[in-house]
Amino acid sequence: MNSRLNQILEEIRELEKSVQSEMKRREGELRYQVNEGRVIFEKEIEALHKKLSSPLFSYIIKAPLLTMLSAPVIYAMIIPSLFMDITLWVYQMVCFPVYGIPKVRRRDHIILDRHYLRYLNSLERLNCDYCSYFNGLASYATEIAARTEQYWCPIKHASGKAQRHSRYHLFFDYGDDEGYRTKLEGIRRKFDKKE
Repeated sequence: MNSRLNQILEEIRELEKSVQSEMKRREGELRYQVNEGRVIFEKEIEALHKKLSSPLFSYIIKAPLLTMLSAPVIYAMIIPSLFMDITLWVYQMVCFPVYGIPKVRRRDHIILDRHYLRYLNSLERLNCDYCSYFNGLASYATEIAARTEQYWCPIKHASGKAQRHSRYHLFFDYGDDEGYRTKLEGIRRKFDKKE
């Protein structure tokens, strides 16, 4: 495998850890903490947020007409998304144990925490959690697909244009036939203990 490419991918992972550290630092500045998945603001900040919330009726009345007309289309997407969510769960429960692939924890991807923001009215909070669900579901699906790809075909793409998921750095370089044939079983089993 290309050591320089892997070094760059490792640098990206370290930068992602730095982003997480910075976000954790900002918790203190914005005067909240996360406790067992629940966001808790200091009382005075929570009171300020409630004052800044836009009244629901006013929010709806001020919405552009095209926004109102497109909303049913957006919300209709919940049906195929729920179906996808269920099928991803079934896929993992059936296939991953067969191949010894660690299951993806759904709660690590689908994070619904924006409803704690009291400066959003109830519809804004619903919209935010709706978007969080969809993006989390996409992340969850990507991680399931990445682990599946790691097992069945851990080869980087020739063009270099592919979206790099969490497992991509482990993959063999395009055209590395020797590495693929001699090290495939090792790559198939290379998961962190915490996964």
